[in-house]
Amino acid sequence: MPAIDLVDETFIVAAPSRVADVVHDPARWQQWWPDLTLTVFMDRGPAGIRWSVTGAYQGSCEVWLEPVGDGVLVHHYVRLDPTDRRTGAVQPAPVDAAGWRRAARLRAARAREWKRQVWALKDELEGERRPGSGMVAPS
Repeated sequence: MPAIDLVDETFIVAAPSRVADVVHDPARWQQWWPDLTLTVFMDRGPAGIRWSVTGAYQGSCEVWLEPVGDGVLVHHYVRLDPTDRRTGAVQPAPVDAAGWRRAARLRAARAREWKRQVWALKDELEGERRPGSGMVAPS
């Protein structure tokens, strides 16, 4: 089991193609995950992207876009293990309570940061849309 195993879903009221365009922008990847080195291993077109992760962490990351109603459900999956900075080898799983607490803090911090990023994207793409109203046309 990876040290960081996250699943998140956020609904964005925007055209699926607009959300897909953002998800396919490598500049966004750097903004969303500045500490990860990402390599696309599956470009799913309008359905999202899957990446292999190397560097400070090793594992995988995915954004799957599911059209629903008048928007898109953004599914985010992260499965990461920290690596030793000197050797690049995956660090072993925690063996004591302190190690498990550190791992839990890493997971919580990564989950909070993703939520901050995806809510910023939601604000950007939904613009001035009022809750309960339909999609706002891009300006």
